[in-house]
Amino acid sequence: MSFKMPTFNHPDFNDEKFINAPDVKFIEAEADGVAPEYFHSTSMFPEYFKIDGKWTLAKESRMDSSVVINADGSLSVVENRNLKKGDKVILGRSENCEEGIYVHTACFLDNKGKLDDQFVFRQGRSRETSYARDYDNLFELLKHEKENGNIIWVMGPAFAFDYDARRAMQALVENGYVHGIMAGNALATHDLEAGLLNTALGQDIYTQRSQPNGHYNHLDVINKVRRSGSIKQFVEDYKIDNGIMYATVKNEVPFVLTGSIRDDGPLPEVIGNAYEGQGAMREMVKKGTTVICLATMLHTIATGNMTPCFRVKEDGEIRPVFIYTVDIDEFVVNKLLDRGSLTATTMVTNVQDFICIVAKGLGLIK
Repeated sequence: MSFKMPTFNHPDFNDEKFINAPDVKFIEAEADGVAPEYFHSTSMFPEYFKIDGKWTLAKESRMDSSVVINADGSLSVVENRNLKKGDKVILGRSENCEEGIYVHTACFLDNKGKLDDQFVFRQGRSRETSYARDYDNLFELLKHEKENGNIIWVMGPAFAFDYDARRAMQALVENGYVHGIMAGNALATHDLEAGLLNTALGQDIYTQRSQPNGHYNHLDVINKVRRSGSIKQFVEDYKIDNGIMYATVKNEVPFVLTGSIRDDGPLPEVIGNAYEGQGAMREMVKKGTTVICLATMLHTIATGNMTPCFRVKEDGEIRPVFIYTVDIDEFVVNKLLDRGSLTATTMVTNVQDFICIVAKGLGLIK
């Protein structure tokens, strides 16, 4: 089995509806952070806008944002809170050329209307679904993306609570299958706790036995990291030699940790401002070509909203962005689909089992 990149199906701009479409209308934003009435809001699909008779693609897109016409005629997709007074904001709520706007939902369909690749536009499944083929597809995708793409992992803290899952994720990082990690305070905290004390929330990560005064362990670790000044320095100070964050800093893999109102500490690198955190996540997502979201509903939905289904390469070629969401709860994976992220492949399973199967399938662990 070999990986085959789906082919982008370009719109036929010679079609009558494109030729007869009017130019888009726009109006200048009246104030910073305020969109005009009837602003056009973007989706995760490629969107084209007719400006001076020419159809232009908004290259860096995301859901629920406005489109701004720049001075050079290029387009920027901007969150409404980031609009500046005077920005030329495109207007229109139709999507099939009526107002000079075309949302290209069939971008990776062949000319017969069939899916060009099994990774794209998969609908949600259930616990009863067989995932054997999905795993095989994922193994081939990851092998391709390791050398030709950018793989972002969005992770909940479940990995840090299990010995085998930590080992599997460490192996993925060390073997080049991780180009970025996005998570919260908990994943890093409990992974570092495991690295120092072999516990997570005071329980041994292998035997699951609670340790005396174990409820202090993660708080002590947070305090030590804050004393060190950074996760990287803590790893050096305490000679940590295992785990996800150890492998991440050792291999200089970028990570974004975003905070929650319930966080302890937090760790020094955790971004406490929600909108600064969202901005940092979006900057990482912009590089992503495969995004795998694991056991974190909040981060999964946030990432799904800011991840388009396509990426425009430097040479102008348009390729798909593969999005996976994996959770033991069907509600979580279906929630992402309900928000409009229809290009996600969903797998309902325990993420600790999932990551071990992936690492074994890639030949990284036995």
